[in-house]
Amino acid sequence: MPGGRLTQQERQQIALGLADGLAYAEIARRVGRPTSTITREVMRNGGPTAYRADLAHRATERRAHRRRQAAPQEPEARPQAHGRDAEAVREYEEVFTTVLMASGLPKMMARVLACLSVTDSGSLTASELVRRLQVSPASVSKAIAFLEGQGLVRRERDERRRDRYVVDNDVWYQSMMASARASAQVVETARQGVGILGPGTPAGVRLENIARFLDFVTESLTRAAEQAREVLHTKPGPP
Repeated sequence: MPGGRLTQQERQQIALGLADGLAYAEIARRVGRPTSTITREVMRNGGPTAYRADLAHRATERRAHRRRQAAPQEPEARPQAHGRDAEAVREYEEVFTTVLMASGLPKMMARVLACLSVTDSGSLTASELVRRLQVSPASVSKAIAFLEGQGLVRRERDERRRDRYVVDNDVWYQSMMASARASAQVVETARQGVGILGPGTPAGVRLENIARFLDFVTESLTRAAEQAREVLHTKPGPP
């Protein structure tokens, strides 16, 4: 049933495909489902290394039960521009959220970033985020504070003097620069430790190795990010 929920047998096929090292697209072809369905199923149930068909099936049943109980509070489907399929957009936002979580973002921070990223404007107010995500204002505020610290969002005032939270087109460049600054602080602190613990001691050598590694990687990533930004943001000249 391509349009319905995954069956337990299909989940077992997914688990076998992961065990064989197959790509999501190949597993999707074998199961007869969209690749996005397989990606979402795996990422929301432990990722490719921890996926278990039986646990995933039970977790899905629990989520379905909670959704049925919460049905009266479910928000109405948001109207979509450009002729988009509202359900496809909702599913994609969920997939994007799970992938962001797998990259290390906490769940609420991933939900807020995904929600902002799939809007054409790239910006929403706190009240709009609360309404779209059906969470508390405190949850949104905490998520925004974290994302701002990572350089993933910024805030600006609109004409009504409301704070709007914005995802720029160069969001990942800004995030990498914030990460580079944090890594530079680790490098500096590690080298302070070398002086305190002694450069010839095991602990001192360990801290020096940390500093050298992060220094090299951070410099390389910063240079690559600057080059990518220059290339990708430079409009092609006339032929």
